[in-house]
Amino acid sequence: MHGNKAYTEIAPRLVGLREAVDMTVDQLAEKIGVKPETVALYEEGETEIPVSYLKDVATVCGVDLSSLITGQEGHLHDYTLVRKGEGLSVERRVDYDYFNLAARFTNKMMEPFLVTVPAKDLNELTWNEHNGQEFIYLLEGKLEVWLDQKRHKLEAGDSIYFDSRIPHALRGLDGESATFLDVIS
Repeated sequence: MHGNKAYTEIAPRLVGLREAVDMTVDQLAEKIGVKPETVALYEEGETEIPVSYLKDVATVCGVDLSSLITGQEGHLHDYTLVRKGEGLSVERRVDYDYFNLAARFTNKMMEPFLVTVPAKDLNELTWNEHNGQEFIYLLEGKLEVWLDQKRHKLEAGDSIYFDSRIPHALRGLDGESATFLDVIS
């Protein structure tokens, strides 16, 4: 999903899910560790909704992340096979391309994505932090990974595993995009 359409489709599902589990905005905010204003903002459907936030809401409310993203329950329990180019496109960040590689699998313990990050200037970095852990395996290009104020340069075949609560930002290097496998738990 690309553009504001993703936000407007997911936001009502967030509201409906919260109401279905009989939680107020304040209660949900407390359970996932964000401010009530953040919950309200994402439920309005006018701004980017990070997949890490969606994952936290899904976990707290006892549903599969795929149901929030697609509006349909995942239905595969044993395995899911995703062919090249067939991952579910997810609007996580405006400037990144994310494809969920296990959207149809239920009760996931991790979320695997194929991500492409463009080259950008340092002043254009988009910072993120969320609960859980993250594993990045670089497939193509060169990637700069910032973990707080520490900069790490990865080349194809390199990987990094980190605590996602550390503020982090990514960018492609040498004027080129970088593509990587990103697994979030």
